[in-house]
Amino acid sequence: MTALPQKIQTILDKGQGPAARALDKLPKIVQESLAKLLGYPYQYPDLDAFTKCLMAVQIKQGRIGFIGDDPIESRRQFDAQMLAILNKSTSIDSVEDIRLPLQSGTVFARHYHPAPNKKLPMIVFYHGGGFVVGGLDTHDEVCRLIAKYAKVQVLSIDYPLAPEVSPQLLIKSCEDALAWVYQNRRQLKIYKNRIAVAGDSAGGNISTVVAQHAAGKSYAPQAQLLIYPVVDFKSRHPSFYAYGEGLVLTSKDVDYVTDYYATQHNVTLDDALISPTYGSLKKLAPAYVITAGHDLLHDEGEIYSHKLRQSGVKVQYIDYPEQTHGFINLTPISSKAKRNTIEIAKNFRKFWDKHH
Repeated sequence: MTALPQKIQTILDKGQGPAARALDKLPKIVQESLAKLLGYPYQYPDLDAFTKCLMAVQIKQGRIGFIGDDPIESRRQFDAQMLAILNKSTSIDSVEDIRLPLQSGTVFARHYHPAPNKKLPMIVFYHGGGFVVGGLDTHDEVCRLIAKYAKVQVLSIDYPLAPEVSPQLLIKSCEDALAWVYQNRRQLKIYKNRIAVAGDSAGGNISTVVAQHAAGKSYAPQAQLLIYPVVDFKSRHPSFYAYGEGLVLTSKDVDYVTDYYATQHNVTLDDALISPTYGSLKKLAPAYVITAGHDLLHDEGEIYSHKLRQSGVKVQYIDYPEQTHGFINLTPISSKAKRNTIEIAKNFRKFWDKHH
């Protein structure tokens, strides 16, 4: 194994994206040895070996967590990180940036249409990033994969971020965006009664909060795709303590997010505006809920899926045990993350068709 450190150095010298893709191609046993060699200090025997290497490299470089005490700097770093791992984008027939003139102010959005001449269902997508970071570019590849493999249009919403805006304003602009889509359903060539909400992490939270607010209204979504959603700012479940360190999302990130999104805006932690697990779960659209096994948010996502089911909502709950929070953003460098994301898109469409 003495040749390994030299090989690692060669790989790491390539720059983030190419280096990570080279790591991804190594056999699992080599990836495990590599994580050890790099001194990854955490005991997560079932964590995907490539992710382990990735985390080990980040820890070595002193980059831990993705939200810090300066929101602007956190945004810059997150954007740069997503840009660094970019590969060739998944091709979609029509991708267009548009402006939504909403009551709550202008919001930008990106419209993906895999078959511009056809009527297709529409997913209104809210990106993750702890309500503080992220945007149209950081989640561009995810939206392309969903559009292609779920065979749907996707409208990705560039909603205003915290701490500059309050949860009330953030959710209002996201709900207005959904209403706008419904009002423009003919121009957008949306298949009859086929509008869903979707999002990852904070975006999963926004999707489900918007679904609760819109319940019973004309523009209520017909399905929800919730990918490792944040649904409970108040409670701390076992996964929070088991997976709070050494992974993509850390408990320190959650502290910052809680401060920027709740505390600074005087919103109590069990307010359904930010913690939909305490909201009204009656008459909600069918929900396809995804969790990652190695994620501090794992348990709250699973509990929320049970609560929905108990309230009579049609639910499919899927766990990806080897994955960590944020895996749908790793598709340009992780073949497993890409396979999982494609599978989510295809299976969500099947679920939606079945419960339509």
